[in-house]
Amino acid sequence: MSVATSRTEDAAAPAETLYQFDENPLLARQRQQESNARSYPRRIPLALKRAKGLYVEDVEGRRFIDCLAGAGTLALGHNHPVVIQAIRQVLSDELPLHTLDLTTPVKDQFVQDLFGLLPAELTREAKIQFCGPTGTDAVEAALKLVRTATGRSTVLSFQGGYHGMSQGALSLMGSLGPKKPLGALLGNGVQFLPFPYDYRCPFGLGGAQGVQVNLHYLENLLNDPEAGVLLPAAVIVEVVQGEGGVIPADLDWLRGLRRITEQAGVALIVDEIQSGFGRTGKMFAFEHAGIIPDVVVMSKAIGGSLPLAVVVYRDWLDTWLPGAHAGTFRGNQMAMAAGSAVMRYLREHDLASHAAAMGERLEEHLRILQRDFPQLGDIRGRGLMLGVELVDPTGTPDTQGHPPVHRQLAPLVQRECLKRGLILELGGRHGGVVRFLPPLVITAGEIDQVAEIFGRALAAAVASV
Repeated sequence: MSVATSRTEDAAAPAETLYQFDENPLLARQRQQESNARSYPRRIPLALKRAKGLYVEDVEGRRFIDCLAGAGTLALGHNHPVVIQAIRQVLSDELPLHTLDLTTPVKDQFVQDLFGLLPAELTREAKIQFCGPTGTDAVEAALKLVRTATGRSTVLSFQGGYHGMSQGALSLMGSLGPKKPLGALLGNGVQFLPFPYDYRCPFGLGGAQGVQVNLHYLENLLNDPEAGVLLPAAVIVEVVQGEGGVIPADLDWLRGLRRITEQAGVALIVDEIQSGFGRTGKMFAFEHAGIIPDVVVMSKAIGGSLPLAVVVYRDWLDTWLPGAHAGTFRGNQMAMAAGSAVMRYLREHDLASHAAAMGERLEEHLRILQRDFPQLGDIRGRGLMLGVELVDPTGTPDTQGHPPVHRQLAPLVQRECLKRGLILELGGRHGGVVRFLPPLVITAGEIDQVAEIFGRALAAAVASV
């Protein structure tokens, strides 16, 4: 029997103890002293002091289930023993903590562990570039790489995509909000394409027909001499769009994308920054489609909770000159040691399969809730990268018959979850998608608890609008 709670069950349930969030001095100073660009504290007003596994504790002693997990960074949760041991070993062995891009035994082991997780067809001809400590820097490196190798400058990106916040990476972003104040970024260097967003298909079709039209559009764009778009250096894509609303690309579409780009001589860059390392039920999300990209961009979970970012690519692209991309902190030894520990743990405990099973369990709970709450418009994702698009069932349906996004409901659900001890984040168009990104070590019982809290929070939020 599911623990997902309907409105009727919630009305009969015992009264809940809800957290009250009176501002403490740390939050007050943060608001006063930190930049106006800060984001998470506005929606999750917590001052944290302790964390272990799936749980975090704030300075008031309140405990929360963390289904944000560093935006997917914490594959093994907070302070996992294998991560702590790896960091301690680096310190006790007096290993160099800063090496630029000089090699060490730790770095060599990290590369071998990473290549051992990637498909052999890729690693047989793979090169790796260590980047600055964030995913956005790895995206910048990938842009330099493909432009240098092909001699072409245009890059194709997708509506709804998210690849980072630096100027080059930001030019690839679908969301207009962060871009408007900046004016021109890469100018005409980026061309946006429709993503196969099945629930709100850009062609108003959805399903297999929407996929085929999408692929036809792309193929025509690359082959029509009157298309107005120069042959690009690359196409960059998220196999599951994260910030864009947890939108999984159709697998036939991905296979078609790989075929079309390969035939056109265009590099395919897959951004696995959030979806990689077991999160979607495969070690890397592109493996669901059985494709081999030309470039894979990785960060977040790769450093075992510490800053690290890399680009792995096919050697035909390795034409850039020494120093073409650099970064002072690309030799983070602690992150490499922690990352190796995480990668070994993922493989030894088959956490990709566990993530697939736990994702199915959570999705089942959400679909049971959907029977009682028409506000749950679309439930989607892969593995433990799930999203729920909240809709207004009284609104005017779109051309596919789906009601509009409920712009007010998602923040209310997030707040009600937080009051009940569950940390979730939002995304998607108008911030209308509630996202689930728990650590991959989450248990079946914890999945049930997350679903129960979400059900009660949803009932409270719906009652208040």
